Amino acid sequence: MPPKGSKAVAAQPATSAQAFHGYEFLGPPGAFAISFGLPLACYASTFLCNDISGCPVPSALAPSTLTIENLKRDVGWPAAGISGLASWDVSAKVFGYYFLSLVLHRFLPGAEVEGTELVSGGKLKYKFNTWNSSITTLAILAAGTALQGANFPVWTFIYDNYLQILTTNILIAYSLATFVYVRSFGVRSGNAEKRELAAGGVSGNMLYDWFIGRELNPRISIPVLGEVDIKEFCELRPGMLGWIILNLTFCARQYRTYGHLTDSIVLVTGFQALYILDSYWMESAILTTMDITTDGFGFMLAFGDLVWVPFIYSIQARYLAVYPLSLGLVGCLQVFGALGTGYYIFRSANNEKNRFRTNPKDPRIAHLRYIETASGSKLITSGWWGTARHINYFGDWIQAWAYCMPTGVAGYLIQHSSIAPAMDMSMADQSFVYNGPTSYVEILQGSARGWGMMFTYFYLVYFAILLIHRERRDEEKCIRKYGADWKRYTDIVRYRIIPGIY
Repeated sequence: MPPKGSKAVAAQPATSAQAFHGYEFLGPPGAFAISFGLPLACYASTFLCNDISGCPVPSALAPSTLTIENLKRDVGWPAAGISGLASWDVSAKVFGYYFLSLVLHRFLPGAEVEGTELVSGGKLKYKFNTWNSSITTLAILAAGTALQGANFPVWTFIYDNYLQILTTNILIAYSLATFVYVRSFGVRSGNAEKRELAAGGVSGNMLYDWFIGRELNPRISIPVLGEVDIKEFCELRPGMLGWIILNLTFCARQYRTYGHLTDSIVLVTGFQALYILDSYWMESAILTTMDITTDGFGFMLAFGDLVWVPFIYSIQARYLAVYPLSLGLVGCLQVFGALGTGYYIFRSANNEKNRFRTNPKDPRIAHLRYIETASGSKLITSGWWGTARHINYFGDWIQAWAYCMPTGVAGYLIQHSSIAPAMDMSMADQSFVYNGPTSYVEILQGSARGWGMMFTYFYLVYFAILLIHRERRDEEKCIRKYGADWKRYTDIVRYRIIPGIY
């Protein structure tokens, strides 16, 4: 039975978009919860795991002492109240960062690539130069750091204004989602711009369609800068690069405070940078992902790309900037083992699929078996893709362990004193002391030990849920697309993500 909102589809302007295929994310209630709950989760992670009182804050560890005043003190609530969450000066600089990304996208050289076939016919063209743009930006930051060290103003500005930068990006995500939603009502069939609506975003429910995205590939022409594909731009540029920049900011903070970088923060920053730069190097591969081919661009992708990825995925480095854990040789080898295993599976599987799609005669994949569907598509039934239908997700998730493991059994408390505390470094509850502006600051685990894992290992749990949900969505799409052929395929490739288990 189709959802009630689907009746409104007939009233939309005629387009070549597919018919609405039903609600996802629990429909409008789920869209509401995600749209207004996730920003609160970002603020919660910022306030409840901080460099003021601890991770988690003492008030959260002792509910009997929990009062609004104690909580405000522990989380460092702005003296100006809610208005202190934002700043015109910070917002201007964040917009400058976005503008720089647009300028580099426009003027640096790049490859022009065609996307997949649209439902309405034809293919969109994309300019790919994220690698060149990002390396240019990182080179500028490296030059500044070489000249001024950890006190390079970019690093100190980002760290000191982290909360206001978060707020600005949240507001950009809301504004962008609203802009593309309103603009999507100008889509008409047979248009020369190849604009079309996404099958999932034409329910007729305003909140849900705003959240999931009505228009498939919204584009805008900007004077001098030319045409920008909003979804493709947001997918890899401001947020993903922002993830690297935030991690480097936290490295600089650790160095300013302790005079050295620990192996744990170097590994986390390096591994995550590898993951991001790998996606830049293989940039054209995003054209076959669900985000580009199927999902409309709405709040879900805008917030995920611009806020969730940089600010939630960098929690491990933010934690280690304050609590500089040393892993030692054995610990480093364990983390390298997890990363190497995950990356090998992830990259090998994706390369195999990409070669099969782009050059089936490549001798490296000539041995692969496949079935041909009625639609003409070929589904691989051997090699990596014969072990599980989304074996790349399994590798991706194993890599996630390498991002979280360097934080150990996480959690710390921060104590302020005018007298230097005595330290017993032989204790398992390792302490770190540094001289603050007006007092000594001691950082120890104490009763917070283990509780900080809610923050530093959140990515691992969340990512597992995300991958399973994404796999289920893709499964439903394939059932609609391939019908009986998909059943024939799943009889051969039985497992979804983890061979022999799931």
